[in-house]
Amino acid sequence: MPKELTLPSGLVPPEPPDPPVTPKDAATVMLVRDTAAGLEVFLQRRVRGMAFAGGMTVFPGGGVDRRDADTSIAWHGPAPEWWAERFFCDVGLARALVCAAVRETFEESGVLLAGPDGDSVVADVRPFAAAREQLVNRELSLAGFLAEAGLVLRADLLRPWANWLTPEQETRRFDTRFFLARLPEGQLADGETSEASDTRWQRPGDALDDWKAGRDGLLPPTWTTLAELEDCGTVAEAMVVEREISVLMPKVARDGDTLRIVLPGDPLYDGSPAHLDARPDDRIGR
Repeated sequence: MPKELTLPSGLVPPEPPDPPVTPKDAATVMLVRDTAAGLEVFLQRRVRGMAFAGGMTVFPGGGVDRRDADTSIAWHGPAPEWWAERFFCDVGLARALVCAAVRETFEESGVLLAGPDGDSVVADVRPFAAAREQLVNRELSLAGFLAEAGLVLRADLLRPWANWLTPEQETRRFDTRFFLARLPEGQLADGETSEASDTRWQRPGDALDDWKAGRDGLLPPTWTTLAELEDCGTVAEAMVVEREISVLMPKVARDGDTLRIVLPGDPLYDGSPAHLDARPDDRIGR
């Protein structure tokens, strides 16, 4: 983790919460596509003033809704049990995480990872504009939307990538599972979300250059994921990467007025009083 990667000064209070805040389960999706210039990923800059990560550049995503665990959702692809093994959680939570990934991607980018059956994907999402707004407002559940539209959730279009846990020093914490997904043919990602002031497709390396030049703010998971995606020349290469997923929880080390990021393996991490014993059996969802 580069020393230049710091956090906004107001993100962490002077004294960590005691006891630490319980993390909320969340899903984030790196939506990728191939271009002549190489692999690009969809990014959005969060509106300044938002309670969490305001002004930062992130991937689409958000918290799990309890209705995301609805077992009536028509499903195609790896079963919830398969996802539970990858993310070290129970089957119910694994189902909810995949559904949250699909729902949040649709809400925040207009990209829908679903189709009439297991062999097809929606090419035109315009007929579902009203349903998208209802999902955002929580007037409609993912299960209700898919059933009414006669669509099947395409879990096979997603790949597990990583699991990041917000530091214990922060007052807003998330246990976030990162997914990778290819942009379905015919669909377009948009910026029609109230949570983002700007959206764009960008090569991972160019996004890191913007961060380095001070044009964008990145949180540790976003920086790390962009660096990992930079090594993938095409979407096909990224989709077949075998990921060994374990919990990654950064810590925050104060250096005067600067908040620096520390990862496991750094001496400052093990010496911190906020150390997390990240044994799988102690994790949220087990």
